[in-house]
Amino acid sequence: MEVASGPAAPEPGEIRALKQCLLRRNKSREQHGVAASCLKELRNKACDILAIDKSLAPITLVLAEDGTIVDDDDYFLCLPANTKFVVLAGNEKWTHNSDGGTAWITQESFDRDETDSGAGLKWKNMARQLKEDLSSIILLSEEELQMLIDVPCSELAEELGQSHVAVQGLQNTLQQVLDQREEARQSRQLLELYLRALEKEGGILSKQQESRADLGDERDAVDTGIRESSSEVTPASQILLALKEKPAPELSLSSQDLELVAKEDPKALAVALNWDIKKTEAVQQACNQELSLRLQQVQSLRSLRSISARMSSLPGDVENPKRTRRDPM
Repeated sequence: MEVASGPAAPEPGEIRALKQCLLRRNKSREQHGVAASCLKELRNKACDILAIDKSLAPITLVLAEDGTIVDDDDYFLCLPANTKFVVLAGNEKWTHNSDGGTAWITQESFDRDETDSGAGLKWKNMARQLKEDLSSIILLSEEELQMLIDVPCSELAEELGQSHVAVQGLQNTLQQVLDQREEARQSRQLLELYLRALEKEGGILSKQQESRADLGDERDAVDTGIRESSSEVTPASQILLALKEKPAPELSLSSQDLELVAKEDPKALAVALNWDIKKTEAVQQACNQELSLRLQQVQSLRSLRSISARMSSLPGDVENPKRTRRDPM
């Protein structure tokens, strides 16, 4: 998969925030942390840090997770902090990890264990992410939002380098985002209850129960075959627990978790959740739609910020179109 519409050059006077990234060479486990405001800067730093000869063009940046080519600055800005990149030089080809991309289902990743070694470290990492780009609020999970809300105002103010009044306003905004997701969840639940009531009135329920019984037999046969080949699968507890127990689970997950669920093989996910394929694919579609919506919101906010920055950097005062009339006397 390729994301390429041509890198967008920064406008004159435009200031872009630095994004934290992790770089490594193909087939190497050694990672380097860097910060860059655009893809051109990230490529230059990658060549310097990883000792890549710039004559080995082209220098290509791909996502370490799935090999997606990142060649668009707007898409780069929508990626979360600490996204992992593989740097390819010349005719190098990206190679997939041996786990087939399902490591998040089989076990909690080693990197997450390192990053989330303590609740204190986790909220500080999220605070730094907000300090770099406030629009990343949209990409946080409900658990992460609640964690930042629960942090004492004085500690969060010290971490962000902001006044207590500004941080209190930030925590109020976080609470509003959390409340909006809960309202959306309740609205969806009411809609589901209404549709179920209509089904009962129309006498559709009995037919559905018969079809579900047939489908259950087929699912048991399919699941048996799948379990024989993947008997050692141990689902990642946090993501799967949210999918099983939360109504409208896509509202509870972070953007990274949404991407993992959307890209996962439906059969493997159905086995982990003990669901049928149809229900699993519906949840994956909902996660994909929620992820797209959040990325669009982030891009819209950044576009507005860019326009505002350009307007504020215009030289001189804007002339008032309504000129006062001169007194003929």
